[in-house]
Order: sequence, then structure tokens, then C-alpha cells
Amino acid sequence: MAVLGQLARRLGVAESWERDRRCAADLAQASLGDAQLVLLRPRRLMNLNGHSVAQAVVTGATVSLGQVELFGLTAEEVYLVHDELDKPLGKVALKLGGSARGHNGVRSCMSCLNSNAMPRLQVGIGRPTHRDAVQAYVLGRFSPAEQELLPPVLERAVDLLLGHIHQRSRESSSGP
Repeated sequence: MAVLGQLARRLGVAESWERDRRCAADLAQASLGDAQLVLLRPRRLMNLNGHSVAQAVVTGATVSLGQVELFGLTAEEVYLVHDELDKPLGKVALKLGGSARGHNGVRSCMSCLNSNAMPRLQVGIGRPTHRDAVQAYVLGRFSPAEQELLPPVLERAVDLLLGHIHQRSRESSSGP
């Protein structure tokens, strides 16, 4: 959510979030060159985020509630932003397709969209030393020392995401 907040600030839509009950999420729309972006903050539990994503944006998704998609995007046009236990705190990476690697929120999106093609911005949070502490760790807050590291991490994450969107936009506008 911190990355989405930083992205919204960078795009000038930080004060434009609107609650949409149809997809149980907050939405903000922004322009980036010729591209129109839809930012979505699900209001569901992480393990059910895929329902919000599918209900809001994707054409052809199987949604258990049967609601009509709002934005008519394909799965390939949806970027997932998520924490990553297997990357150290501060490491950001863009992953194109592949498995959920145990991330329940990503798994939910893959299931609801019937696809694993979504590009994923992974933001490393590190892994706790004790396996039993994972749930509390991912749901907990950053320590004061970790919070000091966040501003440049959020900037790098947004730079990587916007850079990839720009690149894809240029490639699609230049044709096959």
C-alpha cells in the first residue's frame, strides 16, 4: 500500500482516491503520457484481493459474484504490487509472469484472473528468523529503523514500475 501511495503522489492523484463498493476497493485514475492508469487499493483481506482486482479491471475474468468489469483490461495489463519475504528489505524487482511462490494475495489474483501473466512489482521485506513468526511479521509494522529505509525504496519501486509502463506503452504504440 505504501508503494501505491507513493505512486499516487507521483502521478498527482493522491487526493483522488474514491471508494468503489462494486469491487470493494479504493480507486484512483491517472494519465501517464498516452496511457490511462487505474490504481486500485483492495479493501478485502489480502488472501481475497483477487476478487477486487477481477471485479474492477479485467475482461474475461471469472468472478464468483458475477459483477461486470469496470475497465476492460486484460490480465497482462494488470500490475500487481506486493511484499516479498524472499527478498531483503529494500530490494525491488519486476517479475513477469510465473508462480505465486507462496504469496496468498498473488495466488488469489492468479486464480480470479485465470492467469499468471500479470507483471509483479516485488518489494522485499525480508524474512523473520523464526518460521512461526511469518504471519505476524507480514501483518506487522516496520520498526523505526526500517521506516527510515523506506522513502528511497518507495522511490525506486515507483521508478521501476513507471519505467516498465513507459516501455510497454512505447512498444505498443510503435506496433508489431
